[in-house]
Amino acid sequence: MSTNESIKMSNKTQHAGKVIITCAITGAIHTPSMSPHLPVTPEEITAEALAAAEAGASILHLHARHPDGRPDQSPEGFAPFLPRIKQGTNAVINITTGGSPYMSVDERAAPAATYQPELASLNMGSMNFGLYPMLNRFKEFKHDWEREHLEGSHDLVFRNSFKNIEYVLKTCYGNGTRFEFECYDISHLYNLAHFADRGLVKAPFFVQSVFGLLGGIGGHPEDVLHMKRTADRLFGDDFRWSVLGAGANQFRIATQAATLGGNVRVGLEDSLWAGKGELATSNSVQVAKVRSIIETLGLSIATPDEAREILSLKGGDQVAF
Repeated sequence: MSTNESIKMSNKTQHAGKVIITCAITGAIHTPSMSPHLPVTPEEITAEALAAAEAGASILHLHARHPDGRPDQSPEGFAPFLPRIKQGTNAVINITTGGSPYMSVDERAAPAATYQPELASLNMGSMNFGLYPMLNRFKEFKHDWEREHLEGSHDLVFRNSFKNIEYVLKTCYGNGTRFEFECYDISHLYNLAHFADRGLVKAPFFVQSVFGLLGGIGGHPEDVLHMKRTADRLFGDDFRWSVLGAGANQFRIATQAATLGGNVRVGLEDSLWAGKGELATSNSVQVAKVRSIIETLGLSIATPDEAREILSLKGGDQVAF
């Protein structure tokens, strides 16, 4: 057995039964009129992130918003809350490069390039990104941009070309940032394998499988198994698997993934709900609920430093904020 293989085996044994909880605090999908609990201001994002970490999230996935709730992917939009969150918790901070489907790739990559986080998200393929069915549930909006944001997705392709992906990789990898590879469909796993074959991405790959968004793979249990089996075949021991289920899929898919040895992501970016017909009053409510599920299964949550070891991250002292 080679030295690298021995290290992999030791790491796997040491962290057996540990589940990483990621919490996605606000995102760019839901709009302020959908829930009074969706954080918008830097103060709200900071408070929600710190409470989620206290509840058990070892990774905090962050977006910024303008005062009226519109997605804000300028580095200046992140500046008010990144240092405050870092000072308040040891959790890993993950900055989005997804931003919003309406943004250019250089705009989307700018915050991660500026702040050099331990972890950044990276969408692994272009896709239809249908938010417009939410107009069937939400009829009244505080801001004009909200309805336009949803209606516009009827004719929207979220562009993540090979060139776009390469741009983000080359812009951020030199800073020691690693990636949460967001895979919304099976083809996105093959795209990741393509970049691995070219030597442009580094194991272990943190694969975040996304289920239940219109335009991507569905939320059926067989879809979850298909995604896991394909990743196993393509990457073997070189990846760490996590899942997020959109909307009502959230806790069911998290439970299935945890039983399969995976990690989980929750948060108001992905779902506004704590249960059927019950709005989540905070991100920490969802973290506490998924933590209870994990511990009921006889597993335990990973601490931030354990998450760093599992994902081979550079450490919170090497970021630029």
